Amino acid sequence: MTVSDTKLPSSFITQIVQDDIAGNVHGGKVITRFPPEPNGYLHIGHARSIWLNFGIAEMFGGECNLRFDDTNPEKEEQEYVDAIKADVLWLGYKWAGEVRYASDYFDKFYEWALHLIKAGKAYVCHLSAEQASEYRGWATKPGKESPYRQRTVEENLELFEKMRVGAFAEGECVLRVKIDMASPNMNLRDPILYRIRKASHHQTGDKWCIYPSYDFAHGQEDAIESVTHSICTLEFRDHRPLYDWFIENLPVPSRPRQYEMGRLNLSYTVTSKRKLKLLVDEKIVDGWDDPRMPTISGMRRRGYTPSSLRKFCEMVPVSDKNNSDVDLAILERAVRDDLNENAARAMCVMNPLKVTITNFPEGETEVMKAACHPNKPEMGERELPFTRELYIERDDFNEDSSLSRKKFKRLVLGEWVRLRSAYIIQANDVVKDDQGEIVEIIASLVPGTVGEDAPEGVRPRGVIHWVSASQCVEAQVRLYDRLFVNEAPDRVEGEFSDQINPESLKVVKGYLEPGAAQADPETHFQFEREGYFVTDRHDHSPESPVFNMTIGLKETWASKN
Repeated sequence: MTVSDTKLPSSFITQIVQDDIAGNVHGGKVITRFPPEPNGYLHIGHARSIWLNFGIAEMFGGECNLRFDDTNPEKEEQEYVDAIKADVLWLGYKWAGEVRYASDYFDKFYEWALHLIKAGKAYVCHLSAEQASEYRGWATKPGKESPYRQRTVEENLELFEKMRVGAFAEGECVLRVKIDMASPNMNLRDPILYRIRKASHHQTGDKWCIYPSYDFAHGQEDAIESVTHSICTLEFRDHRPLYDWFIENLPVPSRPRQYEMGRLNLSYTVTSKRKLKLLVDEKIVDGWDDPRMPTISGMRRRGYTPSSLRKFCEMVPVSDKNNSDVDLAILERAVRDDLNENAARAMCVMNPLKVTITNFPEGETEVMKAACHPNKPEMGERELPFTRELYIERDDFNEDSSLSRKKFKRLVLGEWVRLRSAYIIQANDVVKDDQGEIVEIIASLVPGTVGEDAPEGVRPRGVIHWVSASQCVEAQVRLYDRLFVNEAPDRVEGEFSDQINPESLKVVKGYLEPGAAQADPETHFQFEREGYFVTDRHDHSPESPVFNMTIGLKETWASKN
């Protein structure tokens, strides 16, 4: 077996795979799978599962299948299938062979259902949903057998055929398997194998009006595909005895083994597909890929990178005992570290204050040079037009000359500041409107200070960013914050939607250095002294620039809250 350069952090799963290879279990093969249900977009928890399943396969020279568990046509859509495939590819992974679907195996599942009926191990049950719940009992109370449990094989075959051809209404009956109505494991109390659903399927059309349950299909899919290491989250641990029962009682071609790991719970986040869909349907967010959403497509649109998500996954231990409750700040740190290393620099002013340089010729432009990245000369340089009239951030000026240099390291009336990659300037005067608000700074530049130290007697307070007032480009800038104000929105009494952060999105006008506006969609920048931003993958164009804020330069949420 060829082992790749991919190295996942050591965990109980990597150890199991190593031991299996050493013991020639499964003939030394490693086959994993990523099996999403196409009933919504993937979220950060799925990203971790993708990283682990595909990473295990890469690390040990194996294969990872992409398989859609599409057993519920009423909640599934082709849109979700397409989005999931795009997410996997964007994260940098490639599945083995063709995309697989549970629906590819519907004929085989039907044969195996007949096998169980003929073996006297499955029966058609006409209990209503309410009756079935009552018969099932409780965790501390044994269930009781359905009055239909003793039907003959011939009767069950006839009734199941009627189910298949649509002779019964939805909910009128189901096919169940005989196991043990007194089992302490509720999953073994005669679980459902097939339900009637008269709904068109996105892959099989109207061929079927009965559909296998997730529990019946899931383990058998693994067996058909000869999956060697079936990795699930801890809530499926109680389902494993059921999967094993099916494997033991059906003529499956292989015997997969399931392993459970703790799931990822991220603070200030919900990952329930039902709740995420509610956010979309109630238009609390602008679609599944809204940059505030914890979906992979939302994080991509916000400017998170595949490498930052993979790095985050490496930072969260894989446990076989406990779920991982992770602070969102850890994910943000992974994103920030990646962008600091790789994002080009640019300047953008979002709350402009005009500066007029009185000793710079009117109508002239001087082109300044600035590094695209301070530590990566290979990224080249960018050109910055410098003109008589500039914009700086309003917060970067204060007319109170008594402010100490320690407390305010920006422009003060009567003192100097350096403009990033340009001249040192001095604020000489201000112009105010009728309400007393400053609308313009009258300033002068110190000649010969581009790229040079300040001359004797000139002490700049600090460095600020700027753009040319006449040659900047106006852009829409979307400022994002956390979607929820509560650290655990799922655990708060009342509707989780009541925890929405009203400040999670602000849209402002930005004044941008002209070169950055020409960038392609999904280009990352550090707006100097502001944060990390990305050109929107759908809405951005050089003619109408749109930038999404990815994350600030440093963690600020804790101090704000």
